[in-house]
Amino acid sequence: MKFGIHSMVWVGDWSPEHARHAIASTAEAGYDLIELAAIDPADFDVDLTAKLLAEHGIAATASLGLDAATDVSSEDPEVVAAGRARLRDALALVRDTGGTHLCGVIYSALRKYDRPVTERGLANSHETIAALADEAAASDITIALEFCNRYETNVLNTTAQTLEFIEAVGRPNVMAHLDTYHMNIEEVSMSEPVLAAAAAGRLGYVHIGESHRGAPGTGSILWDDFFGALASSGYDGVVTFESFSSAVVHPSFSNTLAIWRNLWTDNRKLATGALTFMRSHLRG
Repeated sequence: MKFGIHSMVWVGDWSPEHARHAIASTAEAGYDLIELAAIDPADFDVDLTAKLLAEHGIAATASLGLDAATDVSSEDPEVVAAGRARLRDALALVRDTGGTHLCGVIYSALRKYDRPVTERGLANSHETIAALADEAAASDITIALEFCNRYETNVLNTTAQTLEFIEAVGRPNVMAHLDTYHMNIEEVSMSEPVLAAAAAGRLGYVHIGESHRGAPGTGSILWDDFFGALASSGYDGVVTFESFSSAVVHPSFSNTLAIWRNLWTDNRKLATGALTFMRSHLRG
């Protein structure tokens, strides 16, 4: 099992200075991995990022949420094409930094919709993920689909929907990405979805996020249920801590996720505390 941390716990962009700070801080806090926030993969200095990861002995994954102009669940062919181009750029970032997973809301835009996804839009999303998975397989990269709450996507809101989507795509390297923040909103249990994804052989990535997106253990999530199921399922993949504060997170991302207040100010204390929390629960 590898313990990771989202890069936006440390920084709001990926300038050379911030890249050095985020990767060094990840190593100093005791994590194995950093999840790169690839909102715009073109913003990354890939060579520098790969060099810093190697220097500090840190692995990487990458995540992103598409926007309205790159929504692959759109019916507009030009919008879908733009989304597919961005996903290919993100996949190249993962590949060229030696990463293992591309995850997040990569099957639709990360935004509130005012209507259900259409049949054509869902088919576009299926086709996009299938093609992306085929390209990812050549570099042994896993595609992990993060279902989100109803206010952030209209395509995948639950584990069951995600497993159905994966079945439709039909690619062995497409997995379910479970996030406790979203599970706490949409699921009826914090344990059953974990066991269902594991039983299907599709539990591929985990985000640890508290009910208010702050420090784990300070909200309302039933952590014993979740971690108990994760342990009993035999999961040994990536477990990444994710938390956002408006003092740090990228401005556009902050608005998208409705991060209107500072949930914390000391990110080093937050990061070390979260790692202790995750390790202690999984050992228990």
